[in-house]
Amino acid sequence: MAKYQKNQKPSDETKAEAMEIARGTQRPGQTKEQTRLIAQGIQKGIEQYKKQYKSRVRELDKKHKKESRSEKANNPDGQPEIQVVYKQHWLPWLLLVISLGIIAALKLNFL
Repeated sequence: MAKYQKNQKPSDETKAEAMEIARGTQRPGQTKEQTRLIAQGIQKGIEQYKKQYKSRVRELDKKHKKESRSEKANNPDGQPEIQVVYKQHWLPWLLLVISLGIIAALKLNFL
């Protein structure tokens, strides 16, 4: 038996979730058959989304592994390069300059 089947059967959770969504959007006068068909469409959409998500995760994982291999090749010691970047906001500096200006102006006026 193959590890991955081309036509995998949907899980019971997916079926239940699709049926719940279909019943939630059911219109008055809609037959059970129509609701079942809507649930099948929703189920296919969920399966397609899961496949796309899995492939996206695989691609990101491959990219991450490739980057980690290139980092190891650049740094044979095995120790990661650590870069610390400090970014300060401009508001505290602006308030400091304004307060110092006010203090200087008060001292000049009162002397």
